[in-house]
Amino acid sequence: MTLLQIAPELRKAARLIPALPIGSRMGRWFMRTLFKIGLSDRQYEGVTIEKRPVGNNMVRVYIPHKRTSDSALLWIHGGGFVIGGAIQDDRLCVSTAKKLGIIIVSVEYRLSPESSFPAALDDCLAAWKWLQQSAPSLKVNIHKVAIGGQSAGGGLAASLVQRVHDVEEIQPIAQWIFSPMLDDLTATDHRLDAIKHTVWNNKQNYVGWKSYLGTEPGTGHLAEYAVPAHRANLEYFPPTWIGAGDIELFFDEDIKYAKRLEQSGCKVAIEVVPGAFHGFESLAWNTQFVQTYIAKSQAWLRKELL
Repeated sequence: MTLLQIAPELRKAARLIPALPIGSRMGRWFMRTLFKIGLSDRQYEGVTIEKRPVGNNMVRVYIPHKRTSDSALLWIHGGGFVIGGAIQDDRLCVSTAKKLGIIIVSVEYRLSPESSFPAALDDCLAAWKWLQQSAPSLKVNIHKVAIGGQSAGGGLAASLVQRVHDVEEIQPIAQWIFSPMLDDLTATDHRLDAIKHTVWNNKQNYVGWKSYLGTEPGTGHLAEYAVPAHRANLEYFPPTWIGAGDIELFFDEDIKYAKRLEQSGCKVAIEVVPGAFHGFESLAWNTQFVQTYIAKSQAWLRKELL
């Protein structure tokens, strides 16, 4: 991956992206510690952020001061299943809560490899159930809740939609996923190992999937909901928006999943961003390039929710 392949508006951000040493326990500890030090709670104009306990974890609840809808979004952060936390998506959640006038609940979940599948997905399901149970106090319509996420969080969101589809009575009204991590088979394609994908490459992808699955990626015979791309039947799923950059590692698997949903009768919107690397919407947040992209995605969500 060369700088010239990256959209001009994103090149400055690309130059500042550090390596993610997630392959060792020490590396993960370093990244998690750096994350905690670098991100701290702050106040945002127009939105109150509350922390609520859900089981042994927490959720971050974004409450806009001007609520215009009883809809809500359950959001799941990324980090390759091994790093990250809900606070990293404050800007997106605050922006979306304000623009759409909705409640957003962002999930903290157990990280791998310390807690492999199904720990993270169980935590996401617990948050979904908590939101349903808390709907009266939050003044949320349980039939107007979307599920969304980014990267590994997008993969967890897709898995959660599948699990809720099969085991829960109340269904999400929409699925809103950014560059989702959907298929462990990508990690087994070693032709991709030599490509220097910005932010997230295939060697990191292998570590993420192995940590999450607790076994070698691509071995098959995985538990249901472990890898969303493996599900055969995608019928009767909610309207779905999938965004991805065309030079990122997950591009092919994301497009394939979107087309499978579409072929199964699902209403799908695919937003392909030329020259965009993985996670660009977070790493170049302040650019007009990203704000235009986010506004388009929010407009789609508004249409489905309101």
